[in-house]
Amino acid sequence: MGETVLIVDDHAAFRGFARRLLEADGMTVIGEAGDGESAIAAARELDPDLVLLDVMLPDIDGFAVAERLTGRARVVLTSSRELDDLRERLARTAARGFIPKAELSAEALRAL
Repeated sequence: MGETVLIVDDHAAFRGFARRLLEADGMTVIGEAGDGESAIAAARELDPDLVLLDVMLPDIDGFAVAERLTGRARVVLTSSRELDDLRERLARTAARGFIPKAELSAEALRAL
């Protein structure tokens, strides 16, 4: 089995795209969540190696979710927003890093 991933994004189309992309490169997507509270519950239940976490969620933003996640999972934030808009908060987050949605790949995740 490849590295296990939980994908968190409020857009089902992006979750599906990310799943296909990551699974094609050997990662195993073990779950998806569409909001912050569901992400926290899924991470506790599934214990993924990595959480791909959208910055903009409908209930709790990804930065707050990253702070609340516990366990061994590495957290990588993603967004379609410009990096400059997020740079200050990214510098203070517990997340391992950030990948723009347009640059998402298994290779980019592994590099972090």
